[in-house]
Amino acid sequence: MNVIYVDNNATTQVSPEVLEEMLPYFNEFYGNPSSMHSFGGTVEHKIAEARARIASLLGASAEEIIFTSCGTESDSTAIRAAILSNSDKKHILTSRVEHPAVKNHYEYLSKNGYRVTFVPVDRKGRLDLDYLYKNLSDDTALVSIMWANNESGVIFPIEEISKVVREKGIVFHTDAVQAVGKIPIDLKTMDVDMLSISGHKLHGPKGVGALYVRRGTKYTPFMIGGHQEKGRRGGTENVASLIGLGKAAELAAAHLSDNNNPVKQLRDKLESEILKRVPNTIINGDRNNRLPNTTSIAFEYVEGESILLMMDEFGICASSGSACTSGSLEPSHVLRAMGVPFTAAHGSIRFSLSKYNTEQEIDFIIEKLPPIIERLRELSPFWKNIK
Repeated sequence: MNVIYVDNNATTQVSPEVLEEMLPYFNEFYGNPSSMHSFGGTVEHKIAEARARIASLLGASAEEIIFTSCGTESDSTAIRAAILSNSDKKHILTSRVEHPAVKNHYEYLSKNGYRVTFVPVDRKGRLDLDYLYKNLSDDTALVSIMWANNESGVIFPIEEISKVVREKGIVFHTDAVQAVGKIPIDLKTMDVDMLSISGHKLHGPKGVGALYVRRGTKYTPFMIGGHQEKGRRGGTENVASLIGLGKAAELAAAHLSDNNNPVKQLRDKLESEILKRVPNTIINGDRNNRLPNTTSIAFEYVEGESILLMMDEFGICASSGSACTSGSLEPSHVLRAMGVPFTAAHGSIRFSLSKYNTEQEIDFIIEKLPPIIERLRELSPFWKNIK
């Protein structure tokens, strides 16, 4: 059975070009980049090249890029750096729809001496900017708002937000894990202080990420140890993965517009055909301002977990908009924050495409999904009551 993978906001296939560039650094060029000898120096040069490639994708300078182990570490590093560098301030802001890497960190801080404001979103997942701006104060140490939501794909106006926050003299961080490599980003034109990325979201390897720290931003290291990353993040470098991330960034920069147009067309075809063929179906989020690869579709009166299990029988890999797969009967915090009706939130499925998806795969999903929903609804007592 062929696998049809439409769960790319969870992780992506490593590009063949990325793997090819990584392989020599496992067993041929295995020197430590911190060593004095030329064998290690060769590796150090390649890491510098990877750093420059990531900087180019972001519109940044190479010295503003710090390598990390993942997006979560990048988020934690940014948050801790901001609050430690502004230790007299005890207020922080974020959105209600952040990834758990940010959301859970802020909830931890709220129990440990910090006042946290969670900015709401509307039914389409759009941030309440008036609420955000009204809650900025002299006591605010940090504002952290994701660039694009991992479930709905909704893109937030980071350029505008960062400008307002900078004018208040407050540190601004954005979790851009879902945005980097999918939409253009040019940090030279923005007031972002720190930005997080993750390798496995843009066809790079897992276990590697990066943190952009604008030149001049106050910074306190999270990982304290050796002199690596100019003392900003201790620990021997994950060489092959860093090089892989650099190559993935180069490929994303070179093919950003080429990749996104076909991906968006496939996403739109999938969405429109499903809406046409399946009644009582809702799109979660702002359809006019979202990532080109993402759609969150709510199928009313059925369980998302059941949909996923039945699609899996055909080799279709997607994600549920609820947390039922982790043993919870509650819909995701994102859908709850958006006010998605209970009957729809539990049946929400996220499809997230990549450049490796084909039209034949989308046609297969369009063929198999409507009968799955029809079968599940016939078993649903709620559906029987409204028919």
